[in-house]
Amino acid sequence: MKTNSNLTHPLEVKTLEIGYRVKGNTRSLTPALNFSLPPGSLSALVGINGSGKSTLLRTLSGMHPALSGQVFLQGTPMHELAPAHRARSLSVVLTEPIASKNLTVNELVALGRHPYTNWIGQLTAEDRNRVAYALEQMELEGIKQQPCHTLSDGQLQRALIARALSQDTALMLLDEPTTHLDLYHKVKILKLLKEVTRMADKTILFSTHEIDLAIQLCDHILILSAEHSQFGSPCSLIESGGFDSLFPGDTIHFDRTLGMFKVNK
Repeated sequence: MKTNSNLTHPLEVKTLEIGYRVKGNTRSLTPALNFSLPPGSLSALVGINGSGKSTLLRTLSGMHPALSGQVFLQGTPMHELAPAHRARSLSVVLTEPIASKNLTVNELVALGRHPYTNWIGQLTAEDRNRVAYALEQMELEGIKQQPCHTLSDGQLQRALIARALSQDTALMLLDEPTTHLDLYHKVKILKLLKEVTRMADKTILFSTHEIDLAIQLCDHILILSAEHSQFGSPCSLIESGGFDSLFPGDTIHFDRTLGMFKVNK
């Protein structure tokens, strides 16, 4: 169910400053950010704890106000998009628990069709096809009638991603989709996301602590830092030393030759 690529980047960020305003005081988390994600790409958002990864994703989704700058969805400033149009342009998977785990996997995934259904939420044949496609892509067909409370962490994560996929948006934002998973299931999720970008022509940005895996699987990486944020391909960031000072060097260091972090012994 591959769709035609839009020459306009699904996401473009210009001089975006993220952070918080509390009692008249402004706390900026990063320097101004400038980057764009092309159609059909998988990109990771990395940084130390507290660097602003979740805040950036919430800002990009419109859930949190930016301090300055602009976010463009398919060439249109996000603040100019009506909520219904925005819901058809981007989908979000956050770390919060779902409202009801009594839903079956199929019912959860079908919620992604809400921006397209009528006022009583009745699914059309097209809606059901999108749900079926999302279940297939996330390898959930065999458990689609199971209640969500019976799922493993990995299965539930795939179901949440399937819900976003059924929403059929050009852009998908995911906050730490591999949290609490073992190495096998971390790789499984990320390879499925990579496949979605190729087969469904979706653009995906996800935050992660799995930097070594992101380097191997992603088209682009955004390194968030309070001093200097960097965006580029994994190879270009390795060559420029982008990962060298990401963490304090007393415990780990980045080996440019191997393209991975190593523990200091």
